[in-house]
Amino acid sequence: MTNDTQQTNTTRTTARRTGRAITVAAGAAGALLLWVVNDPWAGIDLAVRQGDTTQHIGPAAVVAAALIAGLAALGLLALLERIVRRPARTFRIIASIVLVLSLAGPLGSGVGTSSRLALLGMHLTVGAALIIGLPGRRNCR
Repeated sequence: MTNDTQQTNTTRTTARRTGRAITVAAGAAGALLLWVVNDPWAGIDLAVRQGDTTQHIGPAAVVAAALIAGLAALGLLALLERIVRRPARTFRIIASIVLVLSLAGPLGSGVGTSSRLALLGMHLTVGAALIIGLPGRRNCR
């Protein structure tokens, strides 16, 4: 490889990593924006039942959950890029299944219809950002 080719590959890798980090952050920011709109502004108490107790969902929990999901998705995509022929397609299928399964959380434990809908919106926002954004447009096959 020539030095120009190495530099081009390094630039592409850096751009891809930066784009993926921005995607994970955007998913978390979108979920946080929904929390702000629903909890403080609209007055919807975002809460879930855990056994006999009710836990209020705060902004730190929203961001932490979104970042954990994003990092898990990044790990899955990195693994798939090493072991399967069509990683973007495989990632989107697996991530979509995980997203659908994750919707059981808010549906089953959300306190009240408004809380359930807001929490579903957060799940869908983060999931959509990761499913659409992480593989990138170039890898959509």
